Amino acid sequence: MSCCDFAPSYVRGIAPYQPGKPISELARELGLNEADIVKLASNENPLGPSPLALAAAQDALVDMALYPDGAGFALKAKLSEKLGVAPGQIVLGNGSNDVLDMAARTFLARCTSSVYAQHAFAVYPIATQTVGAQGIAVAAKDYGHDLAAMRAAIRDDTRVLWIANPNNPTGTFLPWAEIEAFLETVPPQVLVVLDEAYGEYLPHSDRLDTVAWLARFPNLLITRTFSKAYGLAGLRVGYGVGHPDVIDLLNRVRHPFNVNLPALAAAEAALDDAEFLARSYALNAAGMAQLVAGLADLNIETVPSKGNFLLAKVGDAARINAELLKRGVIVRPVANYGLPEFLRVSVGLAGQNLRFLDALKACP
Repeated sequence: MSCCDFAPSYVRGIAPYQPGKPISELARELGLNEADIVKLASNENPLGPSPLALAAAQDALVDMALYPDGAGFALKAKLSEKLGVAPGQIVLGNGSNDVLDMAARTFLARCTSSVYAQHAFAVYPIATQTVGAQGIAVAAKDYGHDLAAMRAAIRDDTRVLWIANPNNPTGTFLPWAEIEAFLETVPPQVLVVLDEAYGEYLPHSDRLDTVAWLARFPNLLITRTFSKAYGLAGLRVGYGVGHPDVIDLLNRVRHPFNVNLPALAAAEAALDDAEFLARSYALNAAGMAQLVAGLADLNIETVPSKGNFLLAKVGDAARINAELLKRGVIVRPVANYGLPEFLRVSVGLAGQNLRFLDALKACP
């Protein structure tokens, strides 16, 4: 017997999160040149970070011997102004994943449950299981959320319900009016976590100020990230917006100094770079159209996506993925999401998208 044998069974039973394969790992495995590898696996911004954010992060490094501002005062002040909420309604996280984990650790425990959709972000069941709560997976509707079924799945012991809009890994999108009507029906003791990690990629006609809902729904927590459209995935910074009482509880379980010094500086500067955000959106729209058209030419079915990624139904996805890796192209298998016939492809630069399409066409 060892100490590991005495870890809670629900922890030992967790299937660890599987990130996209790093370029360096594939280069080592297959003896490829890193410069020749294209990674379209982790929904990263192919433009890289905002120049303003990069400069701010570099400037902050001179103080790396000091702890960062544990309260994130400057970043929260800028977010407060941008969102029209009080600083006390914002919690910062080491990526939005950190905020999701805080929500689970704050509102879930053994003998409670959380509700999420089939094919939804893997962190929801992981965060639920980590604290010994029971996860309730609701069958997907057209690869996305079935809100009526999710409402019916809420039990007396349910304390958290998770919605991603757009959803990862499927890219599906729910009209905001449907979510708003759904929120009207959720019991007040259930925290609804609305994950908007990909919100900046929504067409302008699909955007809505969901933060305004907080005045009506004190059991709503909205999470967002700087990892996607803002291009700061490597720095890990995200945030949650909610009722002051909810945020106060999240801050009680938040680890001290959970957002590092250059991340705080970069995120603050990124909020000022509207031009970069517009370029990122435009590049993604063009790249999405390129991938959709290219896959259609190959007679490959795709799921309509409002994110910066696309699900492609390739059949034997494990085999196709292995063939793509041999050709130096990294995409994301999603069998762990119950989608064994699909690969998730992040939108890249035009040349990267073409490289993927050509490699896919060459697969036997």
